[in-house]
Amino acid sequence: MTNLSNFDSNIASNPKNGIFGLPFTEEDARLIILPVPWEVTVSYGSGTSRCGEHIFNASMQVDLFDPENGNAWKQGIFMRHADRKILMKSDYLRKEAELYIDYISKGEQVEKNNFMCKSLKEINEGGTNLNKWVYEQTANLLRQDKLVVLLGGDHSVPLGYLKAIAEKYGDFAVLQIDAHCDLRKAYENFDHSHASVMYNALAEIPQITRLVQLGVRDYSEEEWNYISNSNRRVVTYFDTQLKERLYEGQTWRSIVDEIVRELPACVYISFDIDGLDPKLCPNTGTPVSGGLEVDQIIYLVKKIMESGRRFIGFDLDEIAVGESSVDANVGARILWKLCNMLMVSNPLPVTHKVAECVTTM
Repeated sequence: MTNLSNFDSNIASNPKNGIFGLPFTEEDARLIILPVPWEVTVSYGSGTSRCGEHIFNASMQVDLFDPENGNAWKQGIFMRHADRKILMKSDYLRKEAELYIDYISKGEQVEKNNFMCKSLKEINEGGTNLNKWVYEQTANLLRQDKLVVLLGGDHSVPLGYLKAIAEKYGDFAVLQIDAHCDLRKAYENFDHSHASVMYNALAEIPQITRLVQLGVRDYSEEEWNYISNSNRRVVTYFDTQLKERLYEGQTWRSIVDEIVRELPACVYISFDIDGLDPKLCPNTGTPVSGGLEVDQIIYLVKKIMESGRRFIGFDLDEIAVGESSVDANVGARILWKLCNMLMVSNPLPVTHKVAECVTTM
C-alpha cells in the first residue's frame, strides 16, 4: 500500500508524482484514469487526442482539499500514460479522415474513388479496433475491482467501456452532458463517429435502459425523430427548454429533482465538455453558444448520489487546448471532483453484485 505518512496535501504538487501530484501506483490506486488519445472522426476542431498531457499539467494547480467528499482521494487515483500506438494510429487516420471529409463536402461520390473507399474502410476498421482495445482495458480493470475513468479523445471513445460497464453492473442509465445528441447513424459514413456514439451504444448495449441528455442545443431532424420515437428510452433536456424554465422562475433544484427521477439505480456519466458554456471550453472541437455551468453539473451529481442511486463510472471528452489553458484547467477540476464523487458513491470495494443495480423506477 502507498505510504502517505510523508505526503503533505497542503503544499505545491510534485509533478514527479502522478496526476494531481498524488504518489499512488496503479496497483495501489482504487481509481484508474485511462487516457484514450483518439480523435479520428472529429468534424471541426481538433487537438483532444493530446489532452492527457495538458490535463496532467493543469492538475498540479488543483487543491486537494474537498470538504464535500472528504479524503476520498486517499483511496488512490492513478492516471496511465497515453498509449503511443493508439495516438500514432489516430494521427494517421485523422489525416485520412480530413481528406475524406473534404472530398464528400464537395458532393463527390465515394464509390467512384478507390482511394476514398480504401480510406473509409481503414477509418472504420480503426474505430472497431479502438473500441475493442478500450473494452479490453476497462474490462480488465473492472475485474480487478478498480473504479475506471475514461479521458478522451473525442466522444466516440467510451463505447467499449460502456460494454464493459454493462457486463459488470447489468442495467444502468447513461447521463450525457453534451451540446449534441450524438444519435446520428454512421455520420459522414463513419461507423464509429463522435456524432454516433449514443446511437451505437443504444443499438449494441441493451443494458442501457435509459439515456438522459442534458444541455443539447445543436441537433438534426434525424436525431429529433429518434428521440421522439424512442418510447422514452431517450429523455433529452434541451438547453433552450432548460433556460426558459429557469427564466420563468423554476429553480435548478426542481429541475434536478425531475432529472433524478428519470434515472434508475445505477448511473454512468458521459461528459462531453462542449455541454458547458463555451467560455469554459473555447477550444473544444465543436463549441456551441449556450450551455451549462460546472457547478450545475456537480450539484446534479450530488443529488443523484443523495437519492441513493449509484454513480458507477464516467468518461470526460473533447478537451482541447489552444493559446489559452482554460480548457485543461476546467477539465482537470471537473476530473478531480468527479473522481472523488465516484469513490464516495462506491464506499466498499466494487463487486459483481449486479442486484445492487436493479432498476428502481
